[in-house]
Amino acid sequence: MGAMPAIPLDRVALEASGLKKSFREREAGERHWRQVDAVAGIDLVVPRREILGILGPNGSGKSTLIRMMATLLIPDAGYVRVFGLDATRDRMAVRRLINRVSVEASFFKKLTATENLAYATGLYGVSNRESQQEAARILERLGLPAQKLRVPLEQLSRGQQQKVAIARALLTSPNLMLLDEPTTGLDPKSRREVQEFILEVRATHDATIIISTHDMEEADRICDRVAIIDRGRFVALDTPKGLKSTYGQGGDSLEAVFFNLIGSTLEQDTIDA
Repeated sequence: MGAMPAIPLDRVALEASGLKKSFREREAGERHWRQVDAVAGIDLVVPRREILGILGPNGSGKSTLIRMMATLLIPDAGYVRVFGLDATRDRMAVRRLINRVSVEASFFKKLTATENLAYATGLYGVSNRESQQEAARILERLGLPAQKLRVPLEQLSRGQQQKVAIARALLTSPNLMLLDEPTTGLDPKSRREVQEFILEVRATHDATIIISTHDMEEADRICDRVAIIDRGRFVALDTPKGLKSTYGQGGDSLEAVFFNLIGSTLEQDTIDA
C-alpha cells in the first residue's frame, strides 16, 4: 500500500488503529452459529480536508467500518479517534463533529422535506429560519426544485430523498462527513450533481469526507486516496493514480485495478457489512 508521510496531530481528522468487529450469523438450515469477521484489523490515518474513498465488494466490511467511525457500532478491538476524540468514550462529542449519509437514509416519510430538515437541525440548535434558507440553497444546487420541499418525502423519488439526506447532513456544518454509498441508485445527472457538490463542500466548508462506493469512476474522479477493502482488511491504499500505476497494466482503469486485486471474491456474500 502507498506510504503516506507522517501527519502532524493537529492535521489528523480521523485515526483508526487495530480496528476489529465480528458478528455471529447462521444460514438457513444450519444448526450452529459462526463468527464472521466484518472488519479484521484496520489501521488508517485521514488528514483534514481529504476525500477518502472506500471500495469493496458486498460483505467486505465497508458499511461496518463507516458505522464504527460514526459511533453507531462499538469496536471489538482497536479504536477510532475523530479530531483527537475517542469515538467510544467521547461518543456524544464526536457526534457533534460528524454527520452520516447512508444509502438507506431514514426520514419521517409523511412529513415534507422542510419539516424533516427543521426537526433534524433543531436537534443541533440551528435556527429554523437559518436552516430553511440554507436547505433551499443546497437543494437548488443539487438540482431539487424548491416546490419539492413542501411535498411529503414518500412522494419524492429515491434520488430526490437522497439529495434531502445530503442537505440534512450539511446543515449541521460537520467537520467530518461519512457518506455510505450516497449515489447508489441515482440517475447519471443526479450522481454527477452530488459528486460536484461533494467537491464543493470540501472546498468551501473545510470538511473531511470519507465515502464508500461501488462506483469506480466516482472514486477515481473525486477521491484524493482510495482504500480497497476485502474480507475486512485493506488490500490497497493509495491515490487513484498510484493504484493504477502499482496494480494496473498500462492504461488500466480503477475498475480494472479493483478486479485485478479482488475480482475473484466479488460474489462473496456473507453478511451485509
